[in-house]
Amino acid sequence: MKSSIFSSLREKYSKIIYKTYKINYEEDIIRLEYVFEIPEFRIFNHYISVPKQALANDSINQNMLYSIVFRLGIVELINYYKCVCPKIIEIKAGFINEYEKNWFKKLYYNGLGEFFYVNGIEITQDELFKFVVTGQDININNVEYHGIGNLIPIGGGKDSCVTLELMKNYDNKCFVINHKQVDIDCIGDHNSCFVKRIIDKKLLELNDGEYLSGHTPYSAMIAFLSYLVAYLDNRKYIVLSNEGSANEATIIGTNINHQYSKTYEFEKDFCDYVSNIFKIDIKYFSLLRPLKEIQIAYLFTKYPKYHKIFRSCNIGSKNEPWIWCNNCPKCLFIFIILRAFMIKEDVVDIFGENLLDRKDLERDFLELIGSKDTKPFECVGTIEEVKCAMNRIINDDNSYLSKLYQNMYYKTINIDLSKIYYENNVIDEYLEIVNEAIKDAKF
Repeated sequence: MKSSIFSSLREKYSKIIYKTYKINYEEDIIRLEYVFEIPEFRIFNHYISVPKQALANDSINQNMLYSIVFRLGIVELINYYKCVCPKIIEIKAGFINEYEKNWFKKLYYNGLGEFFYVNGIEITQDELFKFVVTGQDININNVEYHGIGNLIPIGGGKDSCVTLELMKNYDNKCFVINHKQVDIDCIGDHNSCFVKRIIDKKLLELNDGEYLSGHTPYSAMIAFLSYLVAYLDNRKYIVLSNEGSANEATIIGTNINHQYSKTYEFEKDFCDYVSNIFKIDIKYFSLLRPLKEIQIAYLFTKYPKYHKIFRSCNIGSKNEPWIWCNNCPKCLFIFIILRAFMIKEDVVDIFGENLLDRKDLERDFLELIGSKDTKPFECVGTIEEVKCAMNRIINDDNSYLSKLYQNMYYKTINIDLSKIYYENNVIDEYLEIVNEAIKDAKF
């Protein structure tokens, strides 16, 4: 069992060390290099490259730069920590105080919640690990900073397309990690910064059953890396596209959430952290946080130029070009949420087939509507939203899953699309844009 592997690995490999980080200024890029070590096992090298030509801050404070880069490394360390889950994390590369230790420990614990669940690991936050800090502090007091405009992280999905459209009249720069053609297509003629991120291949070689593997809080890495790029590019706002629906737990009745680092809880924690530690005026918030996923789908259907371009399937993202795999709960969810507002033929034109007619997707469907103990381990909307969408679909659809829903699970659920539903950090000016976009929304 994975839980016994967890225990034996922690005994055999008791420590992981964040050894060093470097900032190398090469001809066209700023190259970050991180070195992590599990003693008597592996040394890992992790790289991030940021293009120089995409950056605009001509008064960078070097201490601030090094401080952000160093802390980004603590988040990247999660990828390597999880393979053996040692009891000690030693930080040689720099210094973090007690507040930061507690902050990062919460991130590791909640961000790895799905990882622990899938691997059958039961452990408390206090028991998980201990920080041992032996590195030197960096003085970043009283740093002058006056940013302008928005940095918008783009992932090729419908949500970031909606954000781009809502913010189209502002000074924006798009930010993409390991971009694909779909990202370029969605960005269009917007200014952009393409960052390359390389995980050590030695880590990928460990995913063979003898070591632990699983989901990590990817969006937490995006938070720190986007903060770094915003600083380098002199941006005032980091405008994400995380919806309020991400707050719902994946394991019903628990705090385990596949989307933990997309939640409002993490967003608040991150804003508090950067305010306490960096003390410069870069604001991080999600423009779509006030909305449900079904409202975002409604807005997305108003922008047909993206309908054949966007992609949200994680399995299909492993291909180039990025495809819809049509075999996963994420594809099924997107199909359902769009079908609530579009005729069947138009949605089928996007996916190439009618996913509601797929009997082999029945289990995924049952998870999406809350008839199993867990939702799918994917970035999907709430159970309520899926049911609401299905209520609309079954009125004119005789597909297999539509009939299944009507015969066995039908319950009238209505959602007012014109309301703000979730607590958020959106600045007032941008919140007005969101309100205006949905004021007349209805099915």
